[in-house]
Amino acid sequence: MRFESMPKVELHLHLEGAIPVATMWELIEGRGGHPDVPDLEALVRRYEYRDFAHFIETWIWMNQFLDSYDAFQAAAEAVAASLASQRIVYAEASYSPSDFARFDLAPDELAMAIRRGLDRIPHVRVGLVADLVRDKGPQRAERTLDAVIDVAPDAGIVGITIGGSEAEFPPEPFAAVYSRARRSGLRLSAHAGEAAGAASVRGALDHLGVDRIGHGIRAVEDPEVLFRLVNGNVPLEVCPSSNLATGVADSWDTHPVRTLIDVGAMVTISSDDPAMFHNSVAGDLEALYGLGYGDATIQRLAENAIEASWAPPTVKLALADELGAWWDGMARDASFTST
Repeated sequence: MRFESMPKVELHLHLEGAIPVATMWELIEGRGGHPDVPDLEALVRRYEYRDFAHFIETWIWMNQFLDSYDAFQAAAEAVAASLASQRIVYAEASYSPSDFARFDLAPDELAMAIRRGLDRIPHVRVGLVADLVRDKGPQRAERTLDAVIDVAPDAGIVGITIGGSEAEFPPEPFAAVYSRARRSGLRLSAHAGEAAGAASVRGALDHLGVDRIGHGIRAVEDPEVLFRLVNGNVPLEVCPSSNLATGVADSWDTHPVRTLIDVGAMVTISSDDPAMFHNSVAGDLEALYGLGYGDATIQRLAENAIEASWAPPTVKLALADELGAWWDGMARDASFTST
């Protein structure tokens, strides 16, 4: 694949949804198996969706197998190894601590278990983003944030987001939680403009004061919101093939990412839940290249991800140098044809 060897930065990655299928199968088998998935092939088929609601249902089903700190440590190590194999050199991965309170997993200890697993793979840097899970409501989010703030330096937590059922749980009630997270030094993103429309993006901008928007593709439905994103250079964590898998977008030809790129929005490309969608950043960049976006656009998308990341300035500089060296090498390769 053309961009497999390119050093890449990924900003919208759910750790739970990135657990390699083989690792998840081991976790299921270790818990005595499950009648829904008698073999590995059945698990692969389980990761196919009728629509976004069916994906959420599958996500909840999958989480039952992540019931211990050891499971999360093993899962995190496998995710980091998978990222390294794709030459993802830096990632910001979210995790959803409140989803696992039913197993008596404390948010702070859970974060540290994840960090132990991630740190076993030296070839990729991973910052953690705590998903406060909008479905649980702002009061639960506030309690989760308490634990996140306490452990953030040791666990390498760099920011927060809210995922979940976007259409049913708008961003506005989480304004106070986000304000407190900002004061604590955490960076802010929110899922918006994926399963709900442009009003969700407006709410995240106006009431949460986000640094980035998770997805954001439905901003194209409202010219005023789209203008605000472009004019404000607000980074968008766009996950094209994820949107196709959940039915949020119909096809590559009509995917809003094309409009966002064409109008000059600050688009970054991520995979979202790569194990559950059978996709990758390299694959999505390859698809965009096949749609006629040339080297300059692909390079800009990769550079956008570095710029929009919450990595320290010295790390950003090193990532930019590594990416630039890769493009220089490709330009010197006689077999590499620029368009």
